[in-house]
Amino acid sequence: MPTPLPKNNMKTGVYIDVANLAMNGGFGMRYDVLREFACRGGVEPIRLNSYVSYDSQRADSDPEYRIKQNRFHATLRDFGFKVIQKNTKWYTDDAGNRFGKANVDLDLAVDALLQSENLDRVLLATGDGDFVQVVRALQNRGCRVEVIAFDNVSGDLRREADLYVSGYLVPNLLPIQREKGQLDWSDKVGSFVRGMCHVHDSAKGYGWLRYLKNVDGELWRTDSRDPLSPYATTFCHDSEYPHDLDLETLTSRKLVLEFELAAGQDPGKTKAVNVLPIRTVT
Repeated sequence: MPTPLPKNNMKTGVYIDVANLAMNGGFGMRYDVLREFACRGGVEPIRLNSYVSYDSQRADSDPEYRIKQNRFHATLRDFGFKVIQKNTKWYTDDAGNRFGKANVDLDLAVDALLQSENLDRVLLATGDGDFVQVVRALQNRGCRVEVIAFDNVSGDLRREADLYVSGYLVPNLLPIQREKGQLDWSDKVGSFVRGMCHVHDSAKGYGWLRYLKNVDGELWRTDSRDPLSPYATTFCHDSEYPHDLDLETLTSRKLVLEFELAAGQDPGKTKAVNVLPIRTVT
């Protein structure tokens, strides 16, 4: 376990659109890891808000749903998150179809803007493009705004943020289930990690994959040769990719790769094996 960094004077707020993440690749996300990511560098968490939808009508008739939701909310509180619950409201359209709505966007946006006066950094955990104007407003108030999400992430939201990080690339944020007894995400042989290809030589048939070892360092230090970089780089031969993968897309920075670290030819070096493309960033 890395030694926690001492707190600095920066303050952060975290605002999580729980339903958006769960419906777009983030189901099973570890909220304790998200908190660690948001507070990297010793930043002090001032606000930790999670916005959840809750169907009270279903809870009255479905004990299993009620128990699971209450347990989930209790877990969030154990990690220090405030649970802001938005009850589902049911409507009937002109055709007689019944549908429910529990939109948390307005609550999240208002809270983030009102509370930003005391924050230096804001982490929005959502892929919803409706928050683009919220990002701009927070930036105009002097906050650095970071966005983390998984699938179906608005391109406008990613471009507007000061930093966008795919949740798939944050160590242990979304557990990798490949083999029984596998090692936790690390730079050690036998670990499964996720990263991207940043160098590929099609003529020689190999390249290099980069992944985060941890989130303790400054994420802008992408050169793994920098002793302060949180990134590691590993060799990958083209034979480790699925045969139907278009290798021309490898360095587009759109393809998230999941792979196992194996011992390389040189002592202390690793190579990627069992490579599986899992997501294409749009």
